[in-house]
Amino acid sequence: MSNLAKVVAQLRKQRQEAQNKVEQLDQALAALGGVRRSRTNGRGQKSSTKRRTMSAASRKKIAAAQRARWAKRKAARKA
Repeated sequence: MSNLAKVVAQLRKQRQEAQNKVEQLDQALAALGGVRRSRTNGRGQKSSTKRRTMSAASRKKIAAAQRARWAKRKAARKA
């Protein structure tokens, strides 16, 4: 079990190193002027770009349509 823990620790270390490298590359690109960040930063957090919101009624319609698709698929499986 300790061997697995060592593997997990090593993977986390490699992930952190890769993340640091990506951040360095982003800084280099930003210094050269021409990098645009996506909606999330490197840590998966939202950046300052605004996203469009959806009304509750729209979400309900989409959810109902998805449930109908699932029901249709389930009915086809039983047949």
